[in-house]
Amino acid sequence: MDRLQNIETFVRVAQTQSFAEAARQLRVARSVVTTRIQQLEDYLGAPLFHRSTRVVRLSETGQAFLADCTELVGRANDIVDQMRDVKGAPAGNLRLHALPGFVLGHLAQVLRDFQERYPEITLDVSVSDAMIDPVKEGMDCVLQIFPTTSEELVSRRLFPVRRVFCATPSYLKKHGIPRHPNDLFGHRLGLYSKYPSRDKWTFYRDGDKTTLELKAAMLTNSVHLLNEYALENAGIVCVPTLVAANGVLDGRLKLVLCDYQLSTFWLSVVYPRTLRGAYKLRLFIEALSSSFAGGEPPWDQALIEQGVLSKTLIEA
Repeated sequence: MDRLQNIETFVRVAQTQSFAEAARQLRVARSVVTTRIQQLEDYLGAPLFHRSTRVVRLSETGQAFLADCTELVGRANDIVDQMRDVKGAPAGNLRLHALPGFVLGHLAQVLRDFQERYPEITLDVSVSDAMIDPVKEGMDCVLQIFPTTSEELVSRRLFPVRRVFCATPSYLKKHGIPRHPNDLFGHRLGLYSKYPSRDKWTFYRDGDKTTLELKAAMLTNSVHLLNEYALENAGIVCVPTLVAANGVLDGRLKLVLCDYQLSTFWLSVVYPRTLRGAYKLRLFIEALSSSFAGGEPPWDQALIEQGVLSKTLIEA
């Protein structure tokens, strides 16, 4: 067991490129990580890392063993999880990172249902708009809207994330309703700051597209703040329907430029390829997928039924 523990520590240091970060993720002192690596190196008779005050990088020996060690650790954890399941109680920690735009109002019920079914699984949920690498951060999975950029990661789509422009009826009565995207230049705008297109916005209608550079009166990485900004009659904002739907359905917000569409992102669950068969992660992904199965997400379906949102998707 000590040898397997040392191998797991080696894999974590290699993934994070940091003894300190590996210690944080494993919840042990840095000295423990150092000792485990030293024991493994003594056993192998060769160094696994080249260390300096700033850099930790794999040695030739470390590079040769990393892939097999990573697979070994993942397989060992999977076997233990499945043995627990045979006894009726999958257990352990599951670490995930998610966007606040999705977490607030939509994820808690999924987490509750999951833990009612698997009460021995502890969830460690990090919430922020930051784009993270689940391998380096030691996460089992990440819920994000932007595509993966690493071959080490696997992505599985959950549901589309449509974006709409909206404002309060009071604001639109006072300042006018835009009929064409160019009309947005006459309004105070609240925009999300983390889209890869930055200030460029493309509107699609009947096969044509209009691309504009929009300047925000308020730029933020919080879609919930944008929603509240609009509810204060401050201007027109662009937010995902999963945030705006309640306000639109109860009349506090009104969609504008409904004849035009923005490109659609997808909320996906992203996880390290080496964890593809991990048992707890597989159970969680199955729970997520079943919660959002059946076509349109419920907030979009309600808007589509009202005739204010198009059912078609324009892929980002």
